Amino acid sequence: MSIADDIDEALKLDNQFCFVLYALSRKVIAQYRPLLDELGLTYPQYLVMLVLWEALPDPQYPEGVSVKFIGERLMLDSGTLTPLLKRLEGNGLIHRERSRHDEREVLVRLSLDGIELKERARVVPLQLLCSVNATPNKLMELRDQLRGLL
Repeated sequence: MSIADDIDEALKLDNQFCFVLYALSRKVIAQYRPLLDELGLTYPQYLVMLVLWEALPDPQYPEGVSVKFIGERLMLDSGTLTPLLKRLEGNGLIHRERSRHDEREVLVRLSLDGIELKERARVVPLQLLCSVNATPNKLMELRDQLRGLL
């Protein structure tokens, strides 16, 4: 086998690690879609809400969490995050306001509707797990391996 053959082999779609991740990501997100439609959330909005449900109410964040904190947790820049937050605020799930201590910082906190939505969202992970053809242990192992690569 020549170097050219090796290169041709490397350039085949089925040999691309990135393609497998991309296709799997699209498939998983598509499985979330009907579950999240019932909550009135898109997948990216759901991720923001997960961060907020995890962080709030926490005595460490009495005024809310910063947009920067949410961006760091989700690995998103503010240009991507700001429209998501505006939509969540428009839907009455969050409140955004400038920090009293630093006007450059925008803080996000859950509204009462956002807090109540957490109860309805509790079923999402379990319903998704039931639709996947893998054991919970296998999925956690895969998650940990992917996190290691990340």
